[in-house]
Amino acid sequence: MAAAPKQPARVCLGVIAGPHGVRGLVKVKSFTEVPEDVAAYGPVTDESGGQRWTLEPVGQAKGAVLVRLAGVKDRNQAEALRGTRLYVARSALPEVAEDEVFYHADLIGLAAEAPDGRPLGQVKAVDNYGAGDLLEIVGPDGESLLLPFTRAVVPEVDLAAGRLVVVAPEEVTVPPDGDAEEGRDG
Repeated sequence: MAAAPKQPARVCLGVIAGPHGVRGLVKVKSFTEVPEDVAAYGPVTDESGGQRWTLEPVGQAKGAVLVRLAGVKDRNQAEALRGTRLYVARSALPEVAEDEVFYHADLIGLAAEAPDGRPLGQVKAVDNYGAGDLLEIVGPDGESLLLPFTRAVVPEVDLAAGRLVVVAPEEVTVPPDGDAEEGRDG
């Protein structure tokens, strides 16, 4: 049995999409359920942990949260932060109280198994391109497979055991050796 993955030390709450105006405001694409909650868990850091800011949401614009960052006073400073991912300590986030609700960061690294226990790979990423969450599972051969994160495809998630069960949709063929590849017509 695989050991449970270590809980991530930090979680990405959003990314700076660019400046807004000339007084140092930035647009943040929030990854939190309630966009303004990007500022609810205390100060954030950049990916390296070298820079730290307190966020103050001041509004919304075109799907982004407008945020004042402590110490950012003009458009040039704000522009220099474009693309900066904003992290908070995982311990700052509340525990999930609902069944079948997960932080994406807690799913990354889980072992993916077929219902019969065959290893299929490991969850590398959780993406959402607008139609729902997708799990990116990297097989033993290094090939990636994107699967919808639905109850039908992933009927079991066991964070404590560090695994999830995958029932591949009909259009995906999972060979007996555990490698996954897209099915082909004909």
